[in-house]
Amino acid sequence: MTMKPEKFFATCPRGLEALLADELRVQGAENLAPTYGGVAFSGKFELCYRVNLHSRLASRVLWRIGGGEYDNEEDIYQGSLSLDWPSLFSVERSIVVKMTAQKSPLKSLEFATLRIKDAVCDRFRDACNARPDVDIREPEIRIHAFLTATVCTLYLDTSGASLFKRGLRVQAGAAPINENLAAGLIKLSGWRPGVPLFDPMCGSGTILMEAAQIALNIAPGSGRHFGFENLARFDGNVWTPIKEAAAAAQLPATAQPIFGRDMFGSSLADARVNLEAAGLDQVIELKQGNVLEVPAPADHGVIVTNPPYGVRIGEQAELLEFYPKLGDWLKRKCAGWNAYILSADMELPKRIRLSATRRTPLFNGALECRLFEYKIVAGSARK
Repeated sequence: MTMKPEKFFATCPRGLEALLADELRVQGAENLAPTYGGVAFSGKFELCYRVNLHSRLASRVLWRIGGGEYDNEEDIYQGSLSLDWPSLFSVERSIVVKMTAQKSPLKSLEFATLRIKDAVCDRFRDACNARPDVDIREPEIRIHAFLTATVCTLYLDTSGASLFKRGLRVQAGAAPINENLAAGLIKLSGWRPGVPLFDPMCGSGTILMEAAQIALNIAPGSGRHFGFENLARFDGNVWTPIKEAAAAAQLPATAQPIFGRDMFGSSLADARVNLEAAGLDQVIELKQGNVLEVPAPADHGVIVTNPPYGVRIGEQAELLEFYPKLGDWLKRKCAGWNAYILSADMELPKRIRLSATRRTPLFNGALECRLFEYKIVAGSARK
């Protein structure tokens, strides 16, 4: 008897949906449907093991368990009550319910969330005369509800903590980007292992660490646990060989042409702590230096960086002076390099005074950004 494929939805930073679909396809996902903020897909249940372990771009992998039309909160309660929750996880597991909505007519999403929690607890009480505890901080089971104007869809989170939490970074630094967005910037740059990669404003080293993991074929989820391990459906006999195969494919931690610079010693100290904790301190070259003064570490390569753009460190007046100097540095010292610069400010990059060959819309959390591509050649045209 052929098992019916399970339905999943993987969330990701907005702007990375097409790249995530490619990643999911490599893991064997079928019926891929990219949409705003993620990708729907289907496959055997064990597919969620591989996606959680190997995806560099996903934020969460949600397993669709039910849903239906609704008019009010009572409809949502009854629909939730109809699901066989005790077959999905043990009453001893702690839970939390999260809800997102688009164009829902309900006046209170908080009350609708409470009704789903009530339905889950009531179903357990009827089945085993006990109810699961609620833990909003570190729940073992995360239940997600998504409301459209007429339909409520229920999911179980197979990831647990967000997938950008690789379990590697110890010090976050002043204003980091999440690891999956950093991985997305690297993929959008077209960088490949063996080609020099340079972050001249590396901060706590997030972009560098993602590049090192790609170069060494380290599965991004290899240092953490996942939500699917708390589900009744979890099969350790299937999970263990998947995890062991990923570990066997990992390359030795040898030096790579990946270079980081930062003018702030405190940021570099954070980066070094992170690299040492991840066992990558011998893989990446870190040095202190002002981006406007340091030479490029090779005669060609890819620059990927997330400079200050007014939302985090730095005053606006200082940035208005900094960006033209950044353009001068690129022209004088980075001929032969392709530069990829993330910014949430659409005006500051214009002050670089180089023609961007591509502008990719992305979101850093709620901040709308662009990834600007500059191909630097000797005598690059100035705007």
